Amino acid sequence: MDSNTCKTEIVGPWNKGRLVGQKLPLKLREIWGIRIRLQLSERCRDLALFNLAIDSKLRGCDLISLRVKDISQGRSIFHRAIVMQRKTSRPVQFEITEQTRQSVLAWIDRRNLSGSQYLFPSRVKNSPHLSTRQYARIVTRWVESIGLDATAYGTHSMRRTKATLIYRRTKNLRAVQLLLGHTKLESTVRYLGIEVDDALEIAEQTEV
Repeated sequence: MDSNTCKTEIVGPWNKGRLVGQKLPLKLREIWGIRIRLQLSERCRDLALFNLAIDSKLRGCDLISLRVKDISQGRSIFHRAIVMQRKTSRPVQFEITEQTRQSVLAWIDRRNLSGSQYLFPSRVKNSPHLSTRQYARIVTRWVESIGLDATAYGTHSMRRTKATLIYRRTKNLRAVQLLLGHTKLESTVRYLGIEVDDALEIAEQTEV
């Protein structure tokens, strides 16, 4: 099963007191609900992080460890970027849409970030960039801001969202597999939960 968890120090069971299961992807109206709230509240970092999380479809550990040079050259944000996945040690490419480029550039300019600096530095003194736990807390704030049940969503939701939308529109599993950086098509099927969803959809359309 694809995992958003990277090697890190964990004190006690990571899932203590939490509901465990496949995290839901965001729907299009929910993406825009969060995005508009971040824009109105002028949360520059969160808007850049949210947009890039949706576009990149990266695992949390790969997203938070991005450096400025990974997605830009000078003040020019790439239309496409490629990073090495920590879990698989395999490269994966992703697109960066216009609105994401604008929000990321605004964040880089605000913090005056450059080159080898981390794109999302941590506010914690001894941490060079956001931790997976910090990122998870940020995602919780996002989904709660539009009235969603935070226990049903997580950092995996960010990774699954655009991949799920792409599959729903195209039914192209191979494309989604490449975008997620999966080595096996079966992993993509399990990750999206499409067998169950498609079966239910067929059942709903069948009257007896």
